[in-house]
Amino acid sequence: MGRRGKCSWAVFALLVLTAATVLSVLAANATPKAFRLTQSVSVDYSVDDPRFRQTLERGLQAPILDGNRADMLENGEAIYPAKLDAIAAAETSISFEVYEFWGETAGAEFAEALRDAAERGVTVRVLLDFVGSTGADADSLAAIEDAGGQVVRWRQPSWYQAARFNHRTHRKLLIVDGRTGFTGGANIGDDWLGNPQSGGKRDLHYRLEGPIVGALQGAFAEHWLNATGELLHGEAIYPALEPIGNLAMQVVDSAPREGRHRIRWMLLFALAAAQERVDIGTAYFYPDRAVLDALEAAAERGVRVRILVPGDSIDKGFVRHASVNQWQPLLEAGVEIHEFEPTMYHAKLLVVDDRWVSVGSANMDNRSFRINDEVNVNVFDADFARGIRETLDRDLDQAARYDLERWQARAWHKRLFGWISVTLGSHF
Repeated sequence: MGRRGKCSWAVFALLVLTAATVLSVLAANATPKAFRLTQSVSVDYSVDDPRFRQTLERGLQAPILDGNRADMLENGEAIYPAKLDAIAAAETSISFEVYEFWGETAGAEFAEALRDAAERGVTVRVLLDFVGSTGADADSLAAIEDAGGQVVRWRQPSWYQAARFNHRTHRKLLIVDGRTGFTGGANIGDDWLGNPQSGGKRDLHYRLEGPIVGALQGAFAEHWLNATGELLHGEAIYPALEPIGNLAMQVVDSAPREGRHRIRWMLLFALAAAQERVDIGTAYFYPDRAVLDALEAAAERGVRVRILVPGDSIDKGFVRHASVNQWQPLLEAGVEIHEFEPTMYHAKLLVVDDRWVSVGSANMDNRSFRINDEVNVNVFDADFARGIRETLDRDLDQAARYDLERWQARAWHKRLFGWISVTLGSHF
């Protein structure tokens, strides 16, 4: 190669390095720093102790509400029909917020249902994340607006809030007539159609009724106010809600703003209170050092810790490589890590001692803890918690355990790629 060729490659390499440096600086400036623990969390009572409930209620500034009902929905084949039926039955209002919204089938069906609701006089408010909905059909969204609905794109790029562009809404909320709520892991996209056997993502969602729906509506209303300046109020938004079941539930919203990393501290507190078992399902597993230490500490004191993540089917391979690089201390402490094999695993759940469960939109990663806006629902009920754990058990039957021997035998290029991914991991 001549001198000119070498010079060209040197210039190219310099440009790549410069671009990477600039992007890293921008990402770092847009990534809120997590609070630093000055000492490890130590809890001498269980998750069913009144002190656990009291701390979550007051510390998270979120009431625990009795008298609720929850139905678990599995995969797009059950999730989408239930949500579309609720939209079709809406009489007064629809509050809809989601990260991904796209697809010739899924996106089109939901856009049509929302348009039809607006045409029959239902007040339709749609809040879509700008990045997650880049694949949305513009004509379909315009049809919702032409019918009288409102469609807003969260964090649409603008020069005066460029540093906040990395702060996405990852929440999945649907509230119909202020009385029926949905939340969980599923976005709106063709990847969720069907079930794992037909190639659809493995996911869980929940239909909620009772006083807890008012709290879900409040979470949506806060984002709607931030996005539009409109304050939602009145009986059409917050109708009187009578008890309809026997579940005590709590809505926890988390945001990148300082003091609002609520899901992260809730997780640390719950792990410290675990006495027998911790069961986790997550699409992306890349927590910070404090959470990793808490998982290791739980395993070392005799708690059985199981974590289910996607395997080769993960849709963000760099996250998996970065995650695997962190696994050695976990595996040495006795933490069980399993990789779901049939398809992309996308559910988000945490069960502690078969007595307390947290489900919703948050993954076990830095984005959910510090960068995204998220909503989870905590359920204080042994039967419900055990049912979620048994669902995880069935998924584990289709997973392969990742042990320490396999970790140590990784190929050199996977280690290298993992190391490179780790250097960017705080901004995932």
